[in-house]
Amino acid sequence: MKLPPGPKIPAWLLALQFEANPFTYMDANYQRYGDIVTIMFGSTPMIYVSNPLGIKQIFTNTKEITASGTLNEDFAFFTGERGILQLDGFVHKNRRKVLMQAFHGTRMQACGRRICELTQKIIERQTIGKPFVAYSIAEEITLSIGIEVVLGLQEGKRYEKVKHLFFSMFKSEQSKLFQLLTKLPLGTLNLGRWSPQGYLLHLRQEIFQFLDTEVQERRSPSDASRTDMLSDLIFATDETGELLSNAEVRDLLLSPLFAASDASATAITWALYWIHRSPRVRDRLLSEIDSLGENPDPMNIIALPYLSAVCYEVLRIYPTQLFAFPRLVESPVEVMGYELPSGTILIANIYSTHQREDLYPQPKKFQPERFLEKQFSPYEFLPFGGGSRVCIGGTFALFTMKLVLATILKNYQLTLVSQRPERPKYGGLLAYPANGVQMVMQSKRHLQKQSQPLTSGSF
Repeated sequence: MKLPPGPKIPAWLLALQFEANPFTYMDANYQRYGDIVTIMFGSTPMIYVSNPLGIKQIFTNTKEITASGTLNEDFAFFTGERGILQLDGFVHKNRRKVLMQAFHGTRMQACGRRICELTQKIIERQTIGKPFVAYSIAEEITLSIGIEVVLGLQEGKRYEKVKHLFFSMFKSEQSKLFQLLTKLPLGTLNLGRWSPQGYLLHLRQEIFQFLDTEVQERRSPSDASRTDMLSDLIFATDETGELLSNAEVRDLLLSPLFAASDASATAITWALYWIHRSPRVRDRLLSEIDSLGENPDPMNIIALPYLSAVCYEVLRIYPTQLFAFPRLVESPVEVMGYELPSGTILIANIYSTHQREDLYPQPKKFQPERFLEKQFSPYEFLPFGGGSRVCIGGTFALFTMKLVLATILKNYQLTLVSQRPERPKYGGLLAYPANGVQMVMQSKRHLQKQSQPLTSGSF
């Protein structure tokens, strides 16, 4: 059986090249081998596809190609053994349905005002004329939103504790010292809280223990009137009609918490970067946002066409998720003219698909207008993956992204500290801005208070 072309050098060396500069690496592979590339990991072929027709086949052929949860076991450290990424089949479908209740319909509308409120409260703390790191601000905003939507916690001791735990984990993973130490021979060993791996294990245990306590206490007495994700899971039943166990509820909360904060913060930060690198884009966007008046309805904000186009272009040029979750070939199947054997792993390459010249002319340029001129299929534009493993919170992430950006841009005049290009840095599934995007608040755009106070929406 002939596999698609690909580099012949060892996988460990390819991993080093990818880590050094993932985008240069993927661009080079695309130029040399095309839109279907084989990387051998031992005897297992891993095939990366950036062709829309091939991606459609991967996502829709559920007979020979499966979205096996066993392929996501590496994420269990953060998401637990019973997290949504590790589940399969009917169980996976059942749990997805429960989780998605918190991210759709009237609940999203109800929390729109609260997102604007939290954004303004946090950005307001910045001192005029003093530089700040946009990623840190975006992370605090999105984590605060995630804690309220997923756990239903309002400000208080528990709220601050869980926020501190997640911040500590994010900062540890992203610190240059941590990343350097984990590359050393003993860097991945648990040598106690003073070692990189030991400290991560400590934080993981603290987070799990916090959630265990929260789940247990929420069950007695339970409150059916609450509308957060934790409450949904407490009342949810499994495929046999039994209530989910406390441990399963805990694990199911983890992926949404990480996604609601880390991925959303990355997307918002990249948006602030691209918007403020292009005066033309910023001016047009401000004109559209200002047209809604002083205190716009959040649902009118998310319907703005140019704001939507800007967000799509941000997610296209540096998608927060570079690859869709892997699929497994269960029985021999033909993909893009190649007969692939059982055991082959298939991965939709989101980044390279978004860089195709035939879909996106001049793909390195930030041009939101392309999304006003053409509607792309879910196999051409797929920032949240696709098929049965599409990101549960993708719709909510885009909803949050629009409201956070509109609130910041409408109320504050920001500039970039430097016009030097911000370099992306790969970590896990995400492409972070390497320096966090440093910005300065020049002034407030609206000195008078809004005519009507913002009111907290119920989660």
